[in-house]
Amino acid sequence: MSRIDQEGVARIARLARLSLPPEEARAMTADLDTILGYVETLQELDTEGVPPTAHIEVLATPFRPDAPRPSFPPEVAVGNAPAAEGSAFAVPAVMGDDEEEG
Repeated sequence: MSRIDQEGVARIARLARLSLPPEEARAMTADLDTILGYVETLQELDTEGVPPTAHIEVLATPFRPDAPRPSFPPEVAVGNAPAAEGSAFAVPAVMGDDEEEG
């Protein structure tokens, strides 16, 4: 039994503002179904008494002095951006009339 269908993948892609061609949507459906299968397998494990962890090793957080430093020139900051308008990053609008009610 499939855990996710193409409509579910299309909805997730729409919410993430991704454009998936039909062949990629089919491949993504299969990939996500496999991932969800692994998650189901992991949910069968008895984890009672196992403390939640974010990392298997204790890592020290590296700190740097909190001192003012010169910032990048704007043209350097947006130099590798896919799209820029002057010294700002250009991104697609995230609010619009086609927002999904929910």
